[in-house]
This record gives sequence, C-alpha cells and structure tokens, in this order.
Amino acid sequence: MSTTPQTAPATGNQQPATSNQQPVPTHLRLLSSLFCIPLMAFATAIFGCISLVCGLWDGSGRQQHFVARQWARTMLRLAFCRITIVGKDKLNPPPLAVYASNHLSYMDTPLLFASLPFQFRILAKQGLWKIPFVGWYLRRSGQVPIDASSPRSAIAGLLRGVKALNAGLPLFVFPEGARSADGTLHPMASGGAFMAIRAGVPLVPLALIGTHELLPMHVYALRPRPLKIIVGDPIPTGGLTTRDADALTAQLYSAITAMYDEYN
Repeated sequence: MSTTPQTAPATGNQQPATSNQQPVPTHLRLLSSLFCIPLMAFATAIFGCISLVCGLWDGSGRQQHFVARQWARTMLRLAFCRITIVGKDKLNPPPLAVYASNHLSYMDTPLLFASLPFQFRILAKQGLWKIPFVGWYLRRSGQVPIDASSPRSAIAGLLRGVKALNAGLPLFVFPEGARSADGTLHPMASGGAFMAIRAGVPLVPLALIGTHELLPMHVYALRPRPLKIIVGDPIPTGGLTTRDADALTAQLYSAITAMYDEYN
C-alpha cells in the first residue's frame, strides 16, 4: 500500500475565476505603506511575544490559540475587512476533521484564525518555523511541520498530523501547498485526504473569497474589501483506505471549486 502523497488532477474545467489586477491606487499604496503594514508588523511582534510568554505554562495550546485569534482579528481590522461566514451552523459543534481550503494570499491565515470558532492545529511548511515570531509561535503552540523535500520526510509530517487528530485536535491544511498567483485553484496534494483517512475523520472543504483581491502575491499594498469563508459539507472517509486518497482529494477540489464559483 502506497502512502506517498500524490497530486490530485483538476476535476472538470471549472476553476475559480479571477479578474486581471489593476494597479493599486496611490492613496491605497500610501495607506498601506504608512499605516496598515507597519501596524501589522508591530501587532505580529507584540502578539508573538505574548504567545511565547503564554507558552511557558500553556501546555494545551489553548491560550496561545486565543492570542492567535486576537492577532488575526487585529490584522483584519487594520486591513479594513469585514468577514462573512456562510455555513457557520456546520461548525456548531465543530466536527473533529481535517479542514482544507484554497490558498490565495498571506491574509488567508488571519481570515481562518479569526473565523473558525475552535482550537485547531495547522500543517505548514517546515521553513515557516525559521521565521522570527511566526516560527516561535508555531513551535511553542504545537503546530505540525511538514518537510516535502523527500517522500519519507513528507510521510513523517503527515503522521504527525494524524497523531494530532488522534489526540482530538482538528487539523487545517492548504492542500495546494502554496499561494495561487492568479487566484485560480491549483492541483492539490493528497496529504490532507491521507491524514483524514488514516485518522478516520471527515474532510471539510472551505472556500476563501476575497483575499486574493485584498493582497495578491507580489503586491505589497492592500485593497480593503469584504471577505467570505464558505463552509462545505463534511466529506466522509468511512470505509476508505489510503489508496483512495487521490479520489478523495478530487472530491475536495470539486467541492471548493463549486463553492467558490457560487459565492464569488
């Protein structure tokens, strides 16, 4: 039985559409460079320090997650963004699951921490652990690193994610593995599906809308706008084996695409 994560093919011809990015107006560039981004950097440093202090006694990660939620809400306030959550009732109570979404922007992470009303762990690239404050928070709060440099190290990271799920902690992943430069949904790795199957938990699709337009890749100015997070129906994994991970990832891809197209 192979457990190596595979890249799931795109299903169908639909992809989340994106408009061509126009130049950022001068007043928004000035607002970003003189106000928003400096205050975001300052807030990240302050909340990072608070989280590190909490980590001295917070073995459960609950207090550090609370600090991360306050950081996320502060980031979105500084970006002048209002959040709408569609399907919030599906998170009450939150199912123990692997949650997966499209990845459009650096602002995806604040949107998720501010929106999801429960403690969770994230599976993220090991390189993030080397970034000051960010890496310190990730390490002390028990987040799950994954090193995709080799199949063996990737599997080790996925099994750490399974361990977190078995301990009763929901897990979040960006199955595309990197931000989308053009706002479209790219092929997904099957690691999230692999972990859901191994842990015997559902896979919950989430669609993030508006973060690409707010802060696309390689643009360093914000375009304030409303943001949405769409919560899909859990995809069950009962009776599946890891051989089904690619097919399950294709289902996830289709679900996120459909939600993005419907609500964008």
